[in-house]
Amino acid sequence: MTTAHGLPDGDRILRALGIHRLSMPVPFVDAGGPVNAYAIEDGHLGLAFFDTGIGTAEGVEALHAGAEAAGLDLRCCTEIFVSHGHVDHYGNAQLLSERSGAPVRVHPGDMEKVVGESVWETRAPLYAAFLRRQGVPEEQLPVLAEMGRHTGKFSRRVDASRARPLIEGERFRVGKLRLEVLHLPGHTPGLVCLWNSEHRLLFADDHLLARISPNPFLELVDERTTRRALVQYMHSIQRVRSLDVDWVLPGHGAPFQGHRAAIDSLIRFIGRRQDKVLASLDAGPRTPVELSEAIFGPQKGPRLYLTLSEVVGNLEVLEDAGRVRRLDDGPVDRWTLP
Repeated sequence: MTTAHGLPDGDRILRALGIHRLSMPVPFVDAGGPVNAYAIEDGHLGLAFFDTGIGTAEGVEALHAGAEAAGLDLRCCTEIFVSHGHVDHYGNAQLLSERSGAPVRVHPGDMEKVVGESVWETRAPLYAAFLRRQGVPEEQLPVLAEMGRHTGKFSRRVDASRARPLIEGERFRVGKLRLEVLHLPGHTPGLVCLWNSEHRLLFADDHLLARISPNPFLELVDERTTRRALVQYMHSIQRVRSLDVDWVLPGHGAPFQGHRAAIDSLIRFIGRRQDKVLASLDAGPRTPVELSEAIFGPQKGPRLYLTLSEVVGNLEVLEDAGRVRRLDDGPVDRWTLP
C-alpha cells in the first residue's frame, strides 16, 4: 500500500522514527532484488547505518542519490553496523568510515569476510578438497575457487583499525530507537539482526525475506566438516518467530508484516525441498552433486555452489533427524536412506 505522500506504508512509518531505507541495484539475479541500507537519524544531524549496500559504481551512485533525496549528510555518520559478510551488505562500509571516521561494527563470526586482508588464498585448497568430495567435476573446481577471491569489484575491505566487534545481546540507543543485537547464524556464521522491542521493528537483513529463501551458504570448519548452515538457520529462525514483530525491515525489498506467516511458509518450502532429496535417494546412494542435478538440473559456476549449498544443508538437517546417513568411506561422499 502506498500513502498519499508517495511512500509505501512501511517506509512512511520508518521515516517517522528517523529511519531511511536507501535502495541500491545489485547485479546478482539470486540476491532478491535491490539491496537496502538503513540510515538511522542519531541526534542532531548524526547518522548510524545498518548495512551500507554494494560498492559498485551504480551502488555508490544510488547511495549518494538516496542520501541527498532524504537530506542526509554521509559525513555525519556516527556508527556503521554490518549485518553479515556478503559484499552487497558491507560494500560501502569502508567508504562511509573514511568519509565520517565512524567505526565499523561486525560480529566476530564474519570478521574475516569483511576486515583486513582476504584470507581466501589460504582457504581455497580446503574448499577444493571439500567440493571434490561432494562430486564436483575437476574442471569446475578452479571456477568455484575464483568465487571466493575478493576482487574489489563489489566492495572494499574494511581497514582493521576501523573495525569493532558486534556482540550478541549488546544494547545501544540510536536516535529514537533502543536496539538490541541478535546473533542469528545460518545464512552466514556471524549474521546479526537488530531488534527494537518498543516499536517491534526487526532489522532482518537476509535472515528473513518476504518472497525468497535465504540461501544457507556452505562454510567450512575443515575439508570434511561444514558449519551446518541450515541446521543453525532452522534454530535461528525459530528464535525470530517467537518475537512479537510488527514490521520486518529486510535486506532486499520493502518492509513487510506477518513475519510468522512468512516463516511458516519458508519452513514448509524447506520441507518440500527435503522431500525431493528423500525421493531422489529412493533409487540408491547419491553424491550431493547428483542430488543437485536431480533437483535443480545441471549447474555450473556460482549456480552450482548455491544449489550444492542447498543440498548439503538439507542433508545435514535430515541427518540430524535420522532420515539419511552419509557414506564417506570412499573418495567421494554419498548419501543414502537409513
